[in-house]
Amino acid sequence: MLRKAITDHYSVSEQISLDDVDTLAKSGVTLIICNRPDNEEEGQLNFAKVAEQAKANHISAIHIPFSGGQMQPEDVGAFKQALKGTLNVHAYCRTGNRSTQIWQASQEPTIQPQAAASASPSPQYDVVIVGAGSAGLATAASLLKRQSNIKLCLIDPANSHYYQPGWTLVGGGVFKAAKTHRKMAHVIPRNSTWIQQSVSTFLPNENKLVLDNGQQVSYRFLVVAAGIKLNWEAIEGLSETLGKNGVTSNYRYDLAPYTWELVKNLKNGNAVFTQPPMPIKCAGAPQKAMYLSCDHWLKNGSHKNIKTSFYNAGGVIFGVPAYVPALESYLKKYQVNTQYSHNLVKVDGPNKRAYFAAKDKNGEPTIIETQFDMLHVCPPQCAPDFIRNSPLADEAGWVEVDKETLQHTRFSNIWSLGDVSNTPNAKTMAAARKQAPVVAQNIADALQNRPIKAIYDGYGSCPLTVERGKIVLAEFGYGGKLLPTFPKWINDGTKPTYFAWLLKEEILPPFYWHGMLKGYEWFVKPEVKE
Repeated sequence: MLRKAITDHYSVSEQISLDDVDTLAKSGVTLIICNRPDNEEEGQLNFAKVAEQAKANHISAIHIPFSGGQMQPEDVGAFKQALKGTLNVHAYCRTGNRSTQIWQASQEPTIQPQAAASASPSPQYDVVIVGAGSAGLATAASLLKRQSNIKLCLIDPANSHYYQPGWTLVGGGVFKAAKTHRKMAHVIPRNSTWIQQSVSTFLPNENKLVLDNGQQVSYRFLVVAAGIKLNWEAIEGLSETLGKNGVTSNYRYDLAPYTWELVKNLKNGNAVFTQPPMPIKCAGAPQKAMYLSCDHWLKNGSHKNIKTSFYNAGGVIFGVPAYVPALESYLKKYQVNTQYSHNLVKVDGPNKRAYFAAKDKNGEPTIIETQFDMLHVCPPQCAPDFIRNSPLADEAGWVEVDKETLQHTRFSNIWSLGDVSNTPNAKTMAAARKQAPVVAQNIADALQNRPIKAIYDGYGSCPLTVERGKIVLAEFGYGGKLLPTFPKWINDGTKPTYFAWLLKEEILPPFYWHGMLKGYEWFVKPEVKE
């Protein structure tokens, strides 16, 4: 049981066992609340047995079940009543999200007056966009191209905006980091308002959200483009050793230059590259870093003295089979020791040791230790905390939307796109570029009370930099369907080409800054269903 404290007196977890009931009782819990319907999945421990074990431990147990996304006001009322006078409460569901959401819903009546008392009246916007990353800015720009007179607001606490696909090339010595950076104030679209705050709470039934400073912001339509959380803390010892002891990651602006420094200076030893379980943004990025590093070592003659290993928590090198042969040829070329189903769980930077959760030959869990001289880490990733704990989230914590229209499945005036949504596509900047016009068109139609028709086909792109000067340009949609932008005679995406490298190095960065973020929808006009 992984127990998460929401307050000093309220905690949540995934499904508990009878032994967990004993543990909770010993920790001082006086009430257990189950938010799962019985028989939700095969093998689930039903509530009656939990209640019986709780009674044996002289603690109470209450069943307030509801399915994901179907919490009702009476559920919240029963929950609030159960909490009255109870000192120490633990609630559970399949993942802990429903138990978090019902607690949050139970707090709304007390949060709202405090926020109203400490802030000015709620500003009213036609459209509020949470997140000014690639997806949020592109949506704002595309929407303003369609309807320039709307009152639009972007909410994001950041001072800087980054072209993150460029960090692979920074780590490979091709770009300088500064080329990927702009001040946020310089990329916010004209005719929009920027609130430089974080969101604490969503109140979708009231068409409002609450900021960290207590201010409430109301909207007609809401777009959630809050990105993804890089969970560095999930790997023991990692945070304190990043940027030193040979430990780096191209997933951070300040660390990508260190990657190149390590690559240039490594003449012999062990180079280890890792990939965590899905979902992650840009699933090809961990191996891109490896290919560019190996290419440098091969060309400067040090490759024969460096053992390169790729530890992948997944079971394949790439999820779309059409691109696998080209990638496997480079694994062979660079003599990469590839280990699947190995998940990084601990790093000892000073002693240069990495530890991976795996299974032995009998299928039993084990920990594999390896020594490194250079360690490139891709961190595990999840939805941001304020999203996972919100009423907008699905069971896994992502914003719950229709995979084609990108409209929320329960709140019809809310849309979501980019890394934070639960659409089953690859989480890439190219996906956001294709999604933004879909959301913009659908909201523009909704503003005019027209039926929404724009749909997203799951397009994502991963330019796999297999060597300096050549890229395998993977482009695919839902179900792994190949969706190439260019005809085969211009670029065969299943093979490494110089054309794709030129696209990545020379064309896409200005295309991003001066096209996508300005609302120009080159190659991504939304498909419309009749």
